Amino acid sequence: MASSSQNPLQNFHDFLPLMAGKLGGDGLVGELCNGFNLLVDGEKGVITFESLKRNSALLGLQDLTDDDLRCMLKEGDFDGDGVLSQMEFCVLMFRLSPELMEASQFVFQEAIEQELKDGY
Repeated sequence: MASSSQNPLQNFHDFLPLMAGKLGGDGLVGELCNGFNLLVDGEKGVITFESLKRNSALLGLQDLTDDDLRCMLKEGDFDGDGVLSQMEFCVLMFRLSPELMEASQFVFQEAIEQELKDGY
Protein backbone atom coordinates (compact mmCIF):
# COMPACT_ATOMS: atom_id res chain seq x y z
CA MET A 1 0.00 0.00 0.00
CA ALA A 2 1.34 3.45 -0.93
CA SER A 3 2.11 5.86 1.87
CA SER A 4 0.46 9.24 1.95
CA SER A 5 3.88 10.89 1.53
CA GLN A 6 4.10 9.48 -2.02
CA ASN A 7 0.99 11.42 -2.97
CA PRO A 8 -0.39 13.51 -0.13
CA LEU A 9 -3.42 14.54 -2.16
CA GLN A 10 -4.47 11.10 -3.42
CA ASN A 11 -7.52 11.09 -1.16
CA PHE A 12 -8.38 14.71 -1.96
CA HIS A 13 -12.09 15.05 -2.68
CA ASP A 14 -12.75 17.67 -5.34
CA PHE A 15 -15.36 20.06 -3.93
CA LEU A 16 -14.41 23.02 -6.12
CA PRO A 17 -16.83 22.24 -8.98
CA LEU A 18 -19.69 21.94 -6.49
CA MET A 19 -18.66 25.20 -4.83
CA ALA A 20 -18.32 26.93 -8.19
CA GLY A 21 -21.80 25.81 -9.20
CA LYS A 22 -23.34 27.05 -5.97
CA LEU A 23 -21.32 30.24 -5.46
CA GLY A 24 -20.49 31.40 -8.98
CA GLY A 25 -17.06 32.62 -10.01
CA ASP A 26 -16.82 35.59 -7.64
CA GLY A 27 -18.12 33.57 -4.71
CA LEU A 28 -15.64 30.77 -5.38
CA VAL A 29 -12.72 33.18 -5.51
CA GLY A 30 -13.93 34.70 -2.24
CA GLU A 31 -14.02 31.27 -0.60
CA LEU A 32 -10.53 30.48 -1.89
CA CYS A 33 -9.35 33.75 -0.35
CA ASN A 34 -10.99 32.71 2.93
CA GLY A 35 -9.14 29.39 2.74
CA PHE A 36 -5.89 31.22 2.15
CA ASN A 37 -6.57 33.46 5.15
CA LEU A 38 -7.04 30.38 7.36
CA LEU A 39 -3.56 29.13 6.48
CA VAL A 40 -1.59 32.35 6.12
CA ASP A 41 1.22 33.46 8.40
CA GLY A 42 -0.25 36.71 9.72
CA GLU A 43 3.10 38.46 9.96
CA LYS A 44 4.43 37.44 6.55
CA GLY A 45 1.19 37.49 4.54
CA VAL A 46 1.95 34.15 2.84
CA ILE A 47 1.49 30.47 3.63
CA THR A 48 4.69 29.12 5.13
CA PHE A 49 5.49 25.56 6.13
CA GLU A 50 5.03 26.56 9.75
CA SER A 51 1.65 28.24 9.19
CA LEU A 52 0.45 25.33 7.05
CA LYS A 53 1.48 22.84 9.74
CA ARG A 54 -0.07 24.93 12.52
CA ASN A 55 -3.38 25.46 10.72
CA SER A 56 -3.75 22.33 8.58
CA ALA A 57 -6.21 20.75 11.03
CA LEU A 58 -8.67 23.52 10.13
CA LEU A 59 -8.90 21.89 6.69
CA GLY A 60 -8.94 18.32 7.96
CA LEU A 61 -5.29 17.76 7.03
CA GLN A 62 -3.99 17.02 10.53
CA ASP A 63 -2.88 13.50 9.53
CA LEU A 64 -0.44 14.70 6.86
CA THR A 65 3.25 14.33 7.63
CA ASP A 66 5.78 17.14 7.45
CA ASP A 67 6.96 15.70 4.12
CA ASP A 68 3.38 15.75 2.81
CA LEU A 69 3.01 19.42 3.79
CA ARG A 70 6.35 20.30 2.17
CA CYS A 71 5.22 18.55 -1.02
CA MET A 72 2.01 20.60 -1.03
CA LEU A 73 4.01 23.81 -0.69
CA LYS A 74 6.42 22.77 -3.40
CA GLU A 75 3.54 21.85 -5.76
CA GLY A 76 2.13 25.36 -5.63
CA ASP A 77 5.32 27.41 -5.25
CA PHE A 78 5.75 28.79 -8.76
CA ASP A 79 8.35 31.44 -7.97
CA GLY A 80 10.53 29.15 -5.82
CA ASP A 81 10.51 31.30 -2.69
CA GLY A 82 9.40 28.41 -0.47
CA VAL A 83 6.02 29.92 0.44
CA LEU A 84 2.60 30.33 -1.19
CA SER A 85 1.22 33.72 -2.08
CA GLN A 86 -2.53 34.15 -2.36
CA MET A 87 -2.32 33.80 -6.15
CA GLU A 88 -0.20 30.65 -5.93
CA PHE A 89 -2.67 29.15 -3.44
CA CYS A 90 -5.66 29.88 -5.68
CA VAL A 91 -3.90 28.49 -8.77
CA LEU A 92 -2.96 25.37 -6.82
CA MET A 93 -6.57 24.82 -5.76
CA PHE A 94 -7.68 25.05 -9.40
CA ARG A 95 -4.89 22.72 -10.52
CA LEU A 96 -6.01 20.16 -7.94
CA SER A 97 -9.50 20.26 -9.43
CA PRO A 98 -9.39 18.46 -12.81
CA GLU A 99 -13.12 18.87 -13.35
CA LEU A 100 -12.95 22.61 -12.78
CA MET A 101 -9.90 22.90 -15.03
CA GLU A 102 -11.75 21.10 -17.83
CA ALA A 103 -14.74 23.41 -17.44
CA SER A 104 -12.45 26.46 -17.46
CA GLN A 105 -10.76 25.29 -20.64
CA PHE A 106 -14.15 24.75 -22.30
CA VAL A 107 -15.35 28.24 -21.33
CA PHE A 108 -12.06 29.75 -22.51
CA GLN A 109 -12.27 27.91 -25.83
CA GLU A 110 -15.86 29.06 -26.34
CA ALA A 111 -14.87 32.66 -25.62
CA ILE A 112 -12.04 32.50 -28.17
CA GLU A 113 -14.31 30.94 -30.81
CA GLN A 114 -16.93 33.65 -30.21
CA GLU A 115 -14.28 36.36 -30.42
CA LEU A 116 -13.06 34.95 -33.73
CA LYS A 117 -16.61 34.84 -35.11
CA ASP A 118 -17.29 38.40 -33.99
CA GLY A 119 -14.01 39.63 -35.41
CA TYR A 120 -14.60 38.32 -38.95
